Amino acid sequence: MVLSDLGKRLGAVMSDLGRSNVVDEQAFDALLKEVCSALLESDVNVKLVSNLRKSIKSKVNLKDLAAGVNRKRLIQKTIFDELVALVDAGVEPYRPKKGHPNVIMFVGLQGSGKTTSCTKLALHYQRKGFKSCLVCADTFRAGAFDQLKQNATKARVPYFGSYTETDPVRISREGVEKFKKEKFEVIIVDTSGRHRQEKELFAEMVQISEAVKPDQTIMVLDASIGQAAESQSKAFKESADFGSIIITKMDGHAKGGGAISAVAATNTPIAFIGTGEHMHDLETFAPQSFVSKLMGMGDIQGLFEHVSSLKLDQNKEMMKHIAEGLFTVRDLRDQLGNIMKMGPLSKMAGMIPGLSQLGLGEGNDEEGSRRLKRMMCVMDSMTEKELDSDGKVFLDQPHRMTRVARGSGTSVREVEELLSQHKMMATVAKKMGGKSGMLSKMGAMGKNPQQMAQMQKRLQAMGGAGGGAGGGLADMMKAMGGGGMPDLSSMLGGMFGGGAPGAPAAGRGGRR
Repeated sequence: MVLSDLGKRLGAVMSDLGRSNVVDEQAFDALLKEVCSALLESDVNVKLVSNLRKSIKSKVNLKDLAAGVNRKRLIQKTIFDELVALVDAGVEPYRPKKGHPNVIMFVGLQGSGKTTSCTKLALHYQRKGFKSCLVCADTFRAGAFDQLKQNATKARVPYFGSYTETDPVRISREGVEKFKKEKFEVIIVDTSGRHRQEKELFAEMVQISEAVKPDQTIMVLDASIGQAAESQSKAFKESADFGSIIITKMDGHAKGGGAISAVAATNTPIAFIGTGEHMHDLETFAPQSFVSKLMGMGDIQGLFEHVSSLKLDQNKEMMKHIAEGLFTVRDLRDQLGNIMKMGPLSKMAGMIPGLSQLGLGEGNDEEGSRRLKRMMCVMDSMTEKELDSDGKVFLDQPHRMTRVARGSGTSVREVEELLSQHKMMATVAKKMGGKSGMLSKMGAMGKNPQQMAQMQKRLQAMGGAGGGAGGGLADMMKAMGGGGMPDLSSMLGGMFGGGAPGAPAAGRGGRR
């Protein structure tokens, strides 16, 4: 998760607020102290934190509140609004328009992840239906064109560059003209890394800008520089009037909060944040969604957008099976394939209210990905008959497990674990399907206003208090399913190597 330490602290504060019986001045001051302490540890400027504290204190006056006002909700909403104001520059970043060329020029410090971010952005727009491409105008760093070429080839994005030409202005002009003739809609120009002391490189940046006339100039900043981001961004702003910023390496540095707040202080919008090394690890920065995830309240809208952008396989046969209360091994394989496309479990858990507090996948994203691939290998070694079965054929004929283990290069123990996970999920499908299942109850609920109102209250309770959301979700599932459903954290923990608390650790090895 991005800024996981800060997120844990803020989530714990909101959870304590939700559980407290009395909310008086003393409790409010203690809560504010904890929030300010968490922000300072994340390298947010002292003056900004001090202003935030004063603003919250001025808006929440517990002594003058009317008797019927919900103090907890008022405090939570005020803290949320002030944190959003802290990271929101109040300016909308540039949005490319389809049907005509949009030239985007990248500038930034050396080693900030500029070339990788160029490819990530090209891929991001490509997935949104734009015809995107890359131009390498970095002739200063050795191997810059090779890096962009490898990244572009991996992402299947067209590129332009030269091993012999040393004039970056000429390369950028030729590349942009070439792609404009070929009707490309997003043309991204990667320039040399520089800092404010290098006057020659700054002059070169201005020349490239005059040659390609970009619709938008994006500055790339490394989250690890913390509050220094403000002075660097101001220096670049004076030379190249960039329109937005991408902050990289947000997955590995505690100073990311300082970088975000410092940049917001320059009134320049943050367009994206880099959250990992992979090509898809680029998130659109929306202040409200960002703060909502930090406070453990999830980001349901972001989750829907993320899932819809992936164009996951829509398996009508599987939905029909679930409606009937069935779940085959093939259905499990299709679902695991979709999960692999979604990205790290910790990223998905952060978008769902309450799940971020359970610690699902935390620190185990690589282990979880490795286990998922091994599970897919196991199912790829099964026959069509075995995939379309409910898994009982392996219990009736144990030699099948030995054959599958040998064919997939795994152990019999791992095949047994996979079948155990399938059995658990089949139990969920059985609870959901059929005439008395959860799906039919949800359908009937739409016709009953009283039940709908009760459901709405449960969902509000889930989103209302960060840490308590998991319990609300479990209670709701229990009420709808009639009990007897397997625990969500235990089930996911078993699949991803014990990432969830209380989940049994998966075994290693086994017999051949």
